[in-house]
Amino acid sequence: MNLALIEAEEAARAGEVPVGAVLVDAHGHVLAKAGNRVESLSDPTAHAEILALREAARVRGAPRLEDCDLYVTLEPCALCAAAISFARIRRLYFGAYDPKMGAVEHGPKFFQQPTCHHRPEIYGGIEERRAGELLRSFFGDRR
Repeated sequence: MNLALIEAEEAARAGEVPVGAVLVDAHGHVLAKAGNRVESLSDPTAHAEILALREAARVRGAPRLEDCDLYVTLEPCALCAAAISFARIRRLYFGAYDPKMGAVEHGPKFFQQPTCHHRPEIYGGIEERRAGELLRSFFGDRR
């Protein structure tokens, strides 16, 4: 999670919403890491999770990452939850909960839907305070 938080901090410095993601294989080797790049890429899908999943799939040469774990600093939204399911991620670890846009423990609770084909093991609240403070500071500076 520390690597994901570093990615989030770098995203904030670049003017992006501070969310970071790191994808590791079953041995703990980092396959991909990313921070949000929505603004810099002018791409509404350039969320940290999506970018990390794309890079890991490219590195692996396969769209499914069954033996991989994803660490992300914020509860994933519906877009990212769907991508996590499609990638067959083994475990999802996230930091801050997101009552407004989160789709894992909040909102649509994507992985609990009967139409969801794959549900990772889910662990929320990892470094929640640090991840939440990054977000509060970022948005507080913009108000």
